[in-house]
Amino acid sequence: MTTLADKSLLSGGDNKPPMLEKHLYDSWKSRMELYMLNRPHGRMILASVEKGPLVWPSITVDGATRLKEYIELTPAEAIQADCDIKAINIILQGLPTEIYALVSQHRVAKDLWEKIKLLMQGTSLTKQEREC
Repeated sequence: MTTLADKSLLSGGDNKPPMLEKHLYDSWKSRMELYMLNRPHGRMILASVEKGPLVWPSITVDGATRLKEYIELTPAEAIQADCDIKAINIILQGLPTEIYALVSQHRVAKDLWEKIKLLMQGTSLTKQEREC
């Protein structure tokens, strides 16, 4: 017997990240973290948001050092590089148009995440002023 949750998954109910509502940033942040963890390689996606992207390894060819191309990455490095892109995509999909327009130029998930936090919560000084 198919449950309501199964039907929701089949109909795409789990395919979209939660949408940010300006006054509910903390709740959105928690739901986004859970959403990311629930994706394939979720821990790697969340690590990309919290710690930054893969530092691409370099190789030396004919005496010249260069960054590896995607095809030259190890399987684990390739998965992490893909998770870096997925993290950005998930975050951007959860933003309303007016916030998306302000942050869409960021190409690193950690920078994007921090910019959204700053926009929604302000600096610690701004938070103290609001509390007073």
